[in-house]
Amino acid sequence: MSQNNIFKGLVLVGLGATSYGMLATFVKLAYGEGYTTAEVTSSQFILGLIGLLIINAFRKQSKKAETVKASNKDIKQLMLAGTSLGFTSLFYYLAVRYIPVSIGIVMLMQTVWMGVVLEGILSKSFPSARKTIAAIIVLAGTVLATNLIETDTLPDWRGVGWGLLAAASFTTTMFTANKIALHLSTPQRSLYMLMGGAVIVFGFAAYTYTGSFNMAIFLKWGILLSLFGTIIPPMLMNAGFPHTGLGLGSIVSSLELPVSVTMAYIILNEEVTALQWIGIVLIIAAIVIMNIKTKRNRKNA
Repeated sequence: MSQNNIFKGLVLVGLGATSYGMLATFVKLAYGEGYTTAEVTSSQFILGLIGLLIINAFRKQSKKAETVKASNKDIKQLMLAGTSLGFTSLFYYLAVRYIPVSIGIVMLMQTVWMGVVLEGILSKSFPSARKTIAAIIVLAGTVLATNLIETDTLPDWRGVGWGLLAAASFTTTMFTANKIALHLSTPQRSLYMLMGGAVIVFGFAAYTYTGSFNMAIFLKWGILLSLFGTIIPPMLMNAGFPHTGLGLGSIVSSLELPVSVTMAYIILNEEVTALQWIGIVLIIAAIVIMNIKTKRNRKNA
């Protein structure tokens, strides 16, 4: 693989991770204006679906001969995998209602050790020493990044709980998304997965409906949320990962953590102490440790 392709992949994955990192700040701002979780998620997924339908329609017209038609099995599997995407958005957005964005993103990053545990369960083997060490470093970094040492006030347990559920759901997404219907194009796969996620989001909206829905959310925040949450990041990252490989791509995608915390610090004026930054660095270091071997193997290949 050429260095140009690798660099291209790094840029694509990095931009995708950066987009994801901006998302929680937009959600928090929407909450500040009185919008509900149902309004935020519904507007994001509806406009995201419309955007991906348009992208797929243009792609079909311009590259008709190269378009592979999705089978019913492909659609069902992608939609089923996409339900975890819907759960991740719901749980994460519920989390940042109760805790700062800088802590919410740390909760989401628990996917690192959750992924190690899930991999061990599925493979019926004990994780390697490298992955075990990485998981321990993440937990240590979490203690620092959530400011448990310097404060007597614990984060709201509801936010922590929703954040951990978001991490568990996102772990499922990572394990399934890259193994299903890989012969389809990125826009096709993104569309069907988003459809599956929309089922969860719309179900939540119907369950929590109180008789009113503020349609202003679509123009006020829906466009930004759909672009940075459901259209741009998955397409960029799905296009970039084949060039970087899973290990290097995972390292670059950890940019989401510092971007999210920085956005919360600058725009939301959330306090982020030096000790919290040390914790964030530890979490990123754990991601590097867990994937550096894959990176070296790719270089030697």
